[in-house]
Order: sequence, then C-alpha cells, then structure tokens
Amino acid sequence: MTSSQRDYLPLAIAAIGLSLLPSLMHAVGLGTTSATEVVVFAIACMALNVLVGTTGLVSFGHGAWFGIAAYAAGLIQRNWLPGQFALPILLAVALVALIAFAFGALILRRRGVYFSLLTLALAAMIYSVAFRWTSVTGGEDGLGGIRRPLFAGIDFEIALPFYVLVATIGFAVVYGLWRFHRSPVGTVLVAIRENEQRARFLGYATTRYKLVAFTVSAALTGLAGTLLLFNNRMTSAEPISVAFSGELLAMVVIGGMRSFLGPALGALFFVVFRDLLSSVTENWLFWFGLLFVAFIVFSPDGLVGVGQRLLKPFRKQAAEDAAMSARKAGTVELPAFMKPQDTGDGTILTATGLAKSFGGIKAVENVDIAMRDRKLHALIGPNGAGKTTAFNLISGMFAPDRGEVRLRERNIAGLSPEAITRAGIGRAFQITNLFPTLSVAENVRLAVQARAPERFGFWRSAGALGQVNDETRQVVSTMGLSGIEQAEAGSLSYGGQRLLDMSLALATSPRVLLLDEPLAGLAAAERERVGNLIKSISTDLPVLLVEHDIDRVFAIADHVTVMNEGSVLVDGTVEDARSSPKVQEVYIGSGAHALAEKPRESAAGEKVLLGLNEVDTFYGKSHILRQVSFGVHENEIVALLGRNGAGKSTLLKTITGIAPPASGSISLAGSDIARLPPAQIARAGVAYVPQGRGLFAGMSVKDNMELGRLRRRTGNGTHWEDEKIFAFFPRIKERWQSPADYLSGGEQQMVAVARALSGDTRVLLLDEPFEGLAPAVVEELFEAFDKLRKEIAIVIVDHHLDLALALSDRTVVLERGQVTHIGPSRALSQDLALRRQVLWL
Repeated sequence: MTSSQRDYLPLAIAAIGLSLLPSLMHAVGLGTTSATEVVVFAIACMALNVLVGTTGLVSFGHGAWFGIAAYAAGLIQRNWLPGQFALPILLAVALVALIAFAFGALILRRRGVYFSLLTLALAAMIYSVAFRWTSVTGGEDGLGGIRRPLFAGIDFEIALPFYVLVATIGFAVVYGLWRFHRSPVGTVLVAIRENEQRARFLGYATTRYKLVAFTVSAALTGLAGTLLLFNNRMTSAEPISVAFSGELLAMVVIGGMRSFLGPALGALFFVVFRDLLSSVTENWLFWFGLLFVAFIVFSPDGLVGVGQRLLKPFRKQAAEDAAMSARKAGTVELPAFMKPQDTGDGTILTATGLAKSFGGIKAVENVDIAMRDRKLHALIGPNGAGKTTAFNLISGMFAPDRGEVRLRERNIAGLSPEAITRAGIGRAFQITNLFPTLSVAENVRLAVQARAPERFGFWRSAGALGQVNDETRQVVSTMGLSGIEQAEAGSLSYGGQRLLDMSLALATSPRVLLLDEPLAGLAAAERERVGNLIKSISTDLPVLLVEHDIDRVFAIADHVTVMNEGSVLVDGTVEDARSSPKVQEVYIGSGAHALAEKPRESAAGEKVLLGLNEVDTFYGKSHILRQVSFGVHENEIVALLGRNGAGKSTLLKTITGIAPPASGSISLAGSDIARLPPAQIARAGVAYVPQGRGLFAGMSVKDNMELGRLRRRTGNGTHWEDEKIFAFFPRIKERWQSPADYLSGGEQQMVAVARALSGDTRVLLLDEPFEGLAPAVVEELFEAFDKLRKEIAIVIVDHHLDLALALSDRTVVLERGQVTHIGPSRALSQDLALRRQVLWL
C-alpha cells in the first residue's frame, strides 16, 4: 500500500463501517435506532478528541455543548420553524459555536486541571438551569414534540431512512475532520499537545489555535446533540449532566484517543455494551466503569492499541537506524531563505538596563549587551551569574522588570515569545526542547511552517505546501540530518537532539540566533564540529552564545560579555576576558588541564562490588546494549566513555532498573539485582544522578535531601549524615532552606549528588556531572569526587575526557552498545595514540 493510499484509508474504513453498521447491530440483537445512536455518539466523540487526543486539553463538561444545541434546535423547531430540520440544526450549531468561542477565549487562559475544572463548572451550571427552567426546557419531563423531516417523498420517521441521513452527515463530518487533522492547523494542535512552549518559540500563537480547536470541537459536539434530538424526538437535561460528559470521555479513551477513528470505535463499543448489559442488569454503568479503569491501566491506547498489538506479529517490521552517519563537516552554507537580506556591520541587537528579580533574588541587574551583525557574541560567567535569565528576557520567556531590548529600532522587551520569534529572534534551549514523538522531518516542518502564510489553513493538507516542504528538505540537508528524517526526535542520541534543537531555531529564519549551551553533553569531537558549525553560521547570521566550554568559546567568539552575580563583569574582546584577573578568579579557576595533571591516589580494592555479565537491553525494537560485561571493584572509579548514542546513559539506566535488561545478569555484592524494580535497587545501595539532575522543584534543599534518604536506610552501605555531606559539599549548608530550583546549576548538581549519597549508598552512578558547569565549579566537584573514592565506588559518564580519565582508575569504552575496550585510565590519559585508537579522537 502506497503512502497516498494509506492517507485515504480512514475514509474507506468509515464508509464501509457506516454501510455495514445496521446489519451488525441487527446481528447482535439491536436495531437501526441503536445504529443511529452509534453514529451520533461517534460524531461527538471524534469532536471531543480534537481537544483530548489531538490538542491535549481534557474537557470534563463537553456534554454541555451536546445539550445546549439539542435544546436550541428543539425550541427553534417548536416555536419558530415547525417541521424544519436543516435550519434548526444549523442555527443551533452556530449558537453553540458562538458561545464556545466566547467561553473558550476566557477559560483557555488556564491550563491543565484548571481548564478541565472550568469545563466541569460550565456543565454543572447549564445542567442546573436546564433542569429547573421548566417553562422553557420542560424540566424533568424534557422537551418533546420534535418531528423528523419529510422531504423528497422520503418519510424520515422510518428508522432506516433516518439512519441513512444521519450516516451521510456522519461521513461528511469524518471527511471534514480528516481534512482538518491533516491541515497546518491540525499539525500545530499536535505540536501544542507535545510541547506548547516550543510551539510558541517557533512563532505560533498557541492560544488562537487552541481556541479554534475548542470552537470546532464544541460545534461538532452540538451537531451530534441535534441529531440525537431528532433520533429520540425529544431531549432532556441528561446529556448536559457531568455523568454524560464522563461517558463521552470514556468512549474516547476506550476507543483510542491518539487514533483518528478510535473514538468512533469507542462509541460503537459503548452503545452495544450499554444496550446488551442493561437488559441483564440495571447496574450496567458500574461494570462499564470497571472496564474503563481496566483500559486506563492495561491499554491506555484503547481498542485500537489492542488491535495493533494483536496484528503486530503479522506485520513486516522495517529496521530503523537512527545513527547520524551522514553528518556534515564543521562548516555549512546556509540556504538563501535563512540568510538575512539587510546584513551589515552595525549593531543589530541591544539590551539596555535589563533587570529581573524572582522573589527576593535579583537574577539580573542593569545588564547592557550590544550585538553586532554577522558576529559571534559569547555570554559567559559562573553558574548563577544570570546568563540564562538575560537570555530568557531577550527571547521572551520572561518580561523584564526594567530595561528594554531592541532589534534594530524595534523595542521587543515584554512581548510574547511568539511575537518575538516572528520579529526575528530564534532560540535553542539549554535542555533540548523538541516535539519528542514527532519525526525529525515533522519537527523541522513545523518550524518552517510557522513562517508560511498558510499556517492558519484548516482545509489544505500541510504535506502539500510545496515551499514548506522544499525549505524543510534544505534545513535537514544543511544541518546533517539526512537519513534520519523519519526517526522520532525523542529516540535520537543526545547529540542528535542538540543538533535538531538548533535546526528548529534556524528554520524560523531568524534575524538573530540565540544558542543556550549548545555544546553541553557532547563528546570532544562533537564539540569541535558543532563549534565550527556555529562559527560558520555567524558569518551570515549574528549569534548570541551562552556556553561553559571556555576553550571553545575563546577560539570562536568575536566578542565576549562576562556576567557575575547578575551584572556585567567584563565586556570586550576575547583577550579582554582571557586576561582579566576578575574573570580568572570567579569563572575560569585553575583550568581543566591543570586539574587533570594533579597526581591522584587510587583506593580501589580487590573485591568486585558491581558486576555485569552479557547484558542486553532493548528500547522497543531497538537493540541498544549488546553482551555488555565488566566489573566495578570496591572504592574504584570507573569512567564509562563513548560517542553520543553509544549506550552509556542506557547502561546506567539498566543498572538502576529504569531500562531493565532483556538478558544477562547484574550483581551487587554477590546478589543478583537485574530486573528488580528501581526502588528496590536503590534501597540495595545503587544511587543514580541523572543527566539534568532531576531535583524536586519547589522543594527546599533540605526536603530534597530528606526524600533522598527516605526508605534508603538499610545498613548495607556507607551511612551519610548531614554533617558528613556538608564536609564534601559545604555550599549545600549555606543553601539548606533555599528552593532547589532557585540554585545555580553548580549548586543544583551538588544537591543532586548529595541526595543520591544520603541513603546507604554503595555505588554512585553519575551521568554527565560536569555538564553545563562553569570551570571553577567543575574544579570544586572534581575534588569532591576524588575524596569520595575512599567511601564508595563510582561509575562516571562524562564527555570531559581529561577530567574523566584523570579521576577514574579504569575506563570502559562503548561503541554501538558493545564494550570495545577495558583498561587503566592512566594509559588512555598519557598515550594519545592509544586514545585516538580507542576513542576515535
């Protein structure tokens, strides 16, 4: 089946299903009227799924639109248009759309549970009015006297002709939604579900798109309500009740909310289940509730997911390769649409007097930055200096308390992120910010599409926009992403995600490019390549770079601004920053090379504490780790090295039980811990500090430490009291009552390590502990880890090779998930030829 044929498959399935539905209902002992109800509920469920499955907005009161439209159509026919069918429906749907637009504009300012509760409140209020306004709605008796149409000699009072009419309307709705979901608006709604913040920073006014989705969903739900009115020839307050809204939501979930036709399947299941079981017991809703819970727990993707799992063995599985083998060299030639047409040598971006406080903390105070066109401007400084905050003020993440930001002559300070992006500021993020379940090509296409005039189109297919497709291909090719266009963004290696994040920023065709620590977490060769890439981009497009790789910054920057404690410390050339004693003192420290040259004493024992034997790990159908075997001795530090995507982080997650091995054994002090739950492995004495630290935001340092200690006091490993931790990390004592998310990056890393130690820890696993930290902070952490070797065993993954080799006793090298080298770290540290052979450098 071709791709084009697959696109039309939902329409074919819908047409066949609607044709066979009456016969199916008769076969199970139900009638044509029940078939009509299935179509009506299918329309309502597919409409609700525009919010729930596509946009990620959960409405608990969607039955309100169903009931309002039914009452409106009934009152219009009875009082003003007797015997009419089409016009009362159209007027009722228009009324619902108008109310939904106004109500949506109000409640879409709130997100998550607040949005859901507001929809619930709407349904409760409308239900109370409908139930008590007896003179208009009929109250408890309902609104009756509704007549089906009679035209073209067809009497629609007969069940089958009326079913054909409703099925025809239902197919028209399916066709319309099919076009809608494939349109630019539909693709943006999916992007909002995946990552609304990133969608805004591509230039999409996400609130407008959500309002479109809310209005369309409500209007189509109202259409379903009017059809049920004519099917039953009456209506009541029951469809407005919270219970009915819950039933609609249950149908969507049971059918499959991430599937286009899944909600319709859920409606069929509901009607058959209700009609058959209600003839046996009046408590049918109890059993339906149990079934709903079962789907939530065992099959969140509903009946569609069950079917996919049953059919999986009979489908051909194409092997996927997400390796980025065709990466470009370190320089690129930007496509014409990315190159500004008004380039010069003057100032392009100025920030003047920027100030921002969070509570009592002054993150930025009177910061001035002036960027020249076609230059690479570096913004550096120790952790907590205010670099990222200044970055966020320029890009629109936060509005400044004082000061202004000018792009050319336009003041953009305080504008929304989407407005600033459209003005010409494109940014990549410190923590990669992508649409993880979408493919690489879909990620890039969304960024390109944000500039297209058709971005608000809801009928034409997004895949048919020729210029968008062409520019998407150019971005993919330019950034070295060719060959992995169909890979999910979330499945890429860390380096691949970094490159894709930068690609999204460039695809918005910015006038100024902002890059926040693009080299963090990359291997040495990758850092050099990406650094050269950024430098070549800056010859056409000015770049503001925040980065802690000081050697790389000094090698490629044209101008440097150094910040400390929220203010500018030095602003000038690279040599000004390099030679400044103040910069040397607060930021650079003694340097990584000097740190690595200091002699270290090993404390490794003879006994193997942690042993891996022929471990294999899979992510879905991807074989990540292959026959991995090595051991970690007591008080030994082992460096786990390899290129991005080699499987290093996966190996740490396998040891901790987050990604359990498919085969092989893992032993801790002689006890097998492979495939135990992560909590049990943690209590056994294996502590894990993930990449990104994973602190509990909003909680104090003290609370984070207490949670780290809770249920991990087993008496098996080294016992860590607070005072002992303070001896290794004295800064933590100073920040004991501070919220963890208010700390600098270096302080957060110290808290993450201390929290891991606070239980009875035997083995400490560190994933990129030096990532994104200032050189002086790296030095402080390095010395702390060196002292820790006398207490526990450590496995460290880090791309700072000199530091990792200097700190560790032995090195284990991974390549494509296999161990390719095990040996003393000193040999790799001192023998450059061996390092090139083993680490490809």
